[in-house]
Amino acid sequence: MATILAHITIRPGMTERFEAVARQLYASTHELEPRVRRYEYWRGADENTYYSLLSFDSFDDFLVHQTSDYHEAASPELGTMIAAIRLEWVDPIESASPLAPTNSAPLARDATELERLYSQRYAAQVAAWWGELRG
Repeated sequence: MATILAHITIRPGMTERFEAVARQLYASTHELEPRVRRYEYWRGADENTYYSLLSFDSFDDFLVHQTSDYHEAASPELGTMIAAIRLEWVDPIESASPLAPTNSAPLARDATELERLYSQRYAAQVAAWWGELRG
């Protein structure tokens, strides 16, 4: 499982367009990616702040999402709207979430060049202290 909480700050005046792109990405992701478990966007309390919760069956499935045609097509426009983004790998608490633990796995041998690039850029980070709490 690969689960990420994205912390996103949008440039002033771009929230309506950002939300429109988020809706498009949400629809395409849920329609075309059978191995997505969560892909949601949330408004934050502070102006121009958003969060996205992404969870996929595996890190490879996350890479498939990141390199999909619709995600790649939206990326340039997102780049003009996003002032800051931080990806935080998160881990569900057993019996308090239906998701499986986040894990890192080696990249698939047949990964594309773009998937290899993104696997380095967005490498899964499993915090050491999680292991102490997992059964």
